[in-house]
Amino acid sequence: MKKIDNFAHERAENISEMSKDVNINRLGLEFLCKTAHYNYSYNFDWLSRPIIQYPQDIVAFQEIVWKIKPDLIIEMGVARGGSLILSASLLAMIDLSEFGTANVSPRADKPRSVLGVDIDIRDHNRKALESHFLFPRINLIEGSSIDEKIITKVKNIAMDYNNIMICLDSNHTHEHVLAELEAYALLTSIGSYCIVFDTVIEDMPIEMHKNRPWNPGNSPKTAVKEFIDKNSEFKIDEEIQDKLLITSAPDGFLKRIK
Repeated sequence: MKKIDNFAHERAENISEMSKDVNINRLGLEFLCKTAHYNYSYNFDWLSRPIIQYPQDIVAFQEIVWKIKPDLIIEMGVARGGSLILSASLLAMIDLSEFGTANVSPRADKPRSVLGVDIDIRDHNRKALESHFLFPRINLIEGSSIDEKIITKVKNIAMDYNNIMICLDSNHTHEHVLAELEAYALLTSIGSYCIVFDTVIEDMPIEMHKNRPWNPGNSPKTAVKEFIDKNSEFKIDEEIQDKLLITSAPDGFLKRIK
């Protein structure tokens, strides 16, 4: 136990020192900017589905899910479905650890599930998800995440769960992300997380987003700042981004504390 404690202490010290290193943090952002030119995050699959995330964020997500053990993960933004499959696979492993089976049925009353919302779930992506062996854990809603009817549907589903985690990764404009935070963040269970992806847009050169409706000054990070300033229920968990160094979600790991 002492060796384990020493390892944890040493790791925490290393992370703390790294977070203060201006040069290495600059290199981390430089890596993100340069690789974005080649759509680096498009290079990876999770159990056969394109996930469109940085590997570091995938590892961090795994750590959070395993620690929190949510019974519902709500994701805004579906794309090709890799993040939904990641969430479903992690929930299956949690069930395997608790019940000795990864089947969807051990908690017959409320099986651990993933809810994905997207304004446009393309037919080929829907079919690929529906044919996946983890699809029994996934529910899909097509529509704008900030439409009142969609918000009501999501909240009605969430009522049946006790430990909820939220991921926001759809439209990245300030207005849209803030509306999502105001609609869904308080569904996050105390001790759990609302993760806002692509906050790094705020830290990138403006020319990298010239063909997008979002840019520095109009980004997920500016929405997070406005939301956090008005909602003391959440804090930014800086320890996560400090240890990742390379992440699409700096200041985006929001932990609900009350």
